[in-house]
Amino acid sequence: MTNTVLFVDDDEDLRRASAQTLSLAGYEVQVTEGGAAAMREVHGGFDGVIVSDIRMPGMDGVELLRQVVAHDPDMPVILISGHIDVPTAMGALRTGAYDVLEKPYSTEQLIAAVERALERRRLIVENRQLRQAAPADDAEPLIGHSPAIVQLRRTIAQIAPIGVDVLIQGETGTGKGLVAEMLHRASRRRGPLMAIDCGAMPAGLVEAELFGNVADAVPGSRMPRTGRLEQGNRGTIFLDDIDALGDSTQLAIQRVLERREVTPVGAIAGRSVDLRVISASSVDLETLAKSGRFRLSLFYRLNSVILRLPPLRERREDIAPLFRRFVLQAAVRLGVSPPKLEARTFRHLEKHDWPGNVRELMRFSENFVLGLSDHDLDADARPGPPDLKGRLDAFEAELIEEALSEAAGDVTRACAALGVPRKTFYYRLQKLGIDLAKFRN
Repeated sequence: MTNTVLFVDDDEDLRRASAQTLSLAGYEVQVTEGGAAAMREVHGGFDGVIVSDIRMPGMDGVELLRQVVAHDPDMPVILISGHIDVPTAMGALRTGAYDVLEKPYSTEQLIAAVERALERRRLIVENRQLRQAAPADDAEPLIGHSPAIVQLRRTIAQIAPIGVDVLIQGETGTGKGLVAEMLHRASRRRGPLMAIDCGAMPAGLVEAELFGNVADAVPGSRMPRTGRLEQGNRGTIFLDDIDALGDSTQLAIQRVLERREVTPVGAIAGRSVDLRVISASSVDLETLAKSGRFRLSLFYRLNSVILRLPPLRERREDIAPLFRRFVLQAAVRLGVSPPKLEARTFRHLEKHDWPGNVRELMRFSENFVLGLSDHDLDADARPGPPDLKGRLDAFEAELIEEALSEAAGDVTRACAALGVPRKTFYYRLQKLGIDLAKFRN
């Protein structure tokens, strides 16, 4: 998070006094004596808030404002002047100034204006980072840099065009449906992707749903019907939760795989179909088959290629990028700005085991955008058996809070007492969730 202020004024005494005021308030301060020097800092990568006098020799504050807005219209600029009139102030605000302060301004006025501007800048930077973290399109929706996910993407790219049948195994919420969609999109098949939830079909009508039926073959239905498998002709069939099928239906599916032929209920002859079959299970299908709870012969027909999706707890390095992507998606969908990302949010992401995997993380991200995630975050704060890292963090937080208390919130004195650089100190404050304001009050 940015915490830097660039103070621009040709008055050396005012520069020094204002820099000291802002530094004591906990900000990183850079100073320049004119607009041209300030623009060199901006072009050099400065990312914070600019406070500038209006009347200066050479490039004045208004021209500096115009050039900053042209470079980055979201960079807050606060203008100050001892001789400002209403038209000048209104013109500066229309040009893009964040605020205008009239000299002599109080310390509280300056700090309050800077804090508001920095908060706006932090939100803008976070939004940019969220958008950069999200892919520009859905060409690569399987997000993550963990070795397992990188290898999974490679395997999908290799097997998708071949047309081989695939068995996807992974816990609930790991993205089996997403992988099936990726395989279908990258294939050469021109038919539809027909997704079938095997555990949700009406009892007693499973075979009619899958294979269709001829007229009068199913009680209560006098009309013939085309089954879901035949509807997917020349496309891809995705059988989700295939382990939920009964033994007789498993046998019928096996025949489809062997013959590429569908026989509707009540029909004498089968109908040829051009299908690629992707099946999925949230349990280990081989173990299920060897224990007699799933047809072993069908398992061997399904497992031409097996893709195993790792649970989220086994690829923790992917959790934060996924969270940022989901937060941005939820914010765009709901028409709101993404909330500020706090240290306690990342602590929850790190500590939680995510038994619902990516689906649970998506739910948490949406609740976070809606402001409904406090219960989850508060639950994380409840004391549990402390591990070594937790004990070290608690000890470090105690030392920092003690130093801040003795220094009455003065960051410079606290850093000197602890012997740490200011940048490191602010990073640890954010990481440990320490509120600097309560020590200043």
